[in-house]
Amino acid sequence: MTRTTVHLAVYDTFADWETGYTTAHLTQNGYTVRTVAATTEPVTTMGGLRVQPDLALDELRPEESALLVLTGAALWDSGDELAPFARRARAFLDAGVPVAAICGATAGLAREGLLDDRAHTSAVSFYLAATGYAGGARYVDADAVTDGGLVTAGPTEPVALAREVFRLLGVYDEKKLDAWYRLFHDSDPGAYEVLAG
Repeated sequence: MTRTTVHLAVYDTFADWETGYTTAHLTQNGYTVRTVAATTEPVTTMGGLRVQPDLALDELRPEESALLVLTGAALWDSGDELAPFARRARAFLDAGVPVAAICGATAGLAREGLLDDRAHTSAVSFYLAATGYAGGARYVDADAVTDGGLVTAGPTEPVALAREVFRLLGVYDEKKLDAWYRLFHDSDPGAYEVLAG
């Protein structure tokens, strides 16, 4: 049976705009998005929204998920508070379940060693280099990068992150995926015809 539950990690200061395309279009295509936090206490996004998590991180099981999504947050760069989310990402990847990370979450994965042997991207190479990770030679200057089951993207690329997630999960065929990206990234009105067809 195909798993259709996607887990979105939420924590104080998470960048709520970075996964809007991903979660909205997955939901429109038969997926259920559940939020997961360190505890089930509400968190406040960078945009000031309060989110009531669906489950606590210690309840999250890779075998019950199609994907784990990690957003950026100020907390990724201010200590180890979010390190448990990077460790859970390792458990997902080890179990063959995909992970998508954008912005500061890429630094968390770098600190966890998850980018040492995988092609990846982020905001800029020196942002990740500051983590002391060993994967600098695998850094790719691109909007988003997929290597195996791991998608990474920089903070200005929420549409590219979504594109890679949709490709990984098989949400759209390549023709529709290209049209979707052209519509939402390039504001190409010609893409409507392909998506409607």
